[in-house]
Amino acid sequence: MNATPTMLITRTGAAVGLTVSGYIHAELYVRGYRAIPNIGPMFLLQGAASFAVALLLLIGGPPVMLRLGAAALAAGALGGFVLSRTIGVLGFTERGLQPAPQSLISVLAEAATLILLAAPLLTHHVRRTQPAGAGLR
Repeated sequence: MNATPTMLITRTGAAVGLTVSGYIHAELYVRGYRAIPNIGPMFLLQGAASFAVALLLLIGGPPVMLRLGAAALAAGALGGFVLSRTIGVLGFTERGLQPAPQSLISVLAEAATLILLAAPLLTHHVRRTQPAGAGLR
């Protein structure tokens, strides 16, 4: 199946979002998070997995599985962020958008990744549910 321009744009955008998120997680790991028990290895794993899935999104592969993997990584990172600011993750907590600016950039990249991954599903649903000739007035 040939990729439409929309599919290519959303796939590339999602790969960029994952790459940004992965880079931030890897950078924070190197800059000190590696010393945090349990959390450090999770940051390293998040970074490595994000880079790997981003690359696979760009070069192709099973689209549904890659999109699910990308969504899981972005949603997992966002979930970890929320948990670390509320109830904590394995005893680790942070406040607000610290460390700055990495937290804000990471949250925006992960949210954008999820939106881009959902966009083709939403447009497909709209096309299927719109009556023939709608919008031609």
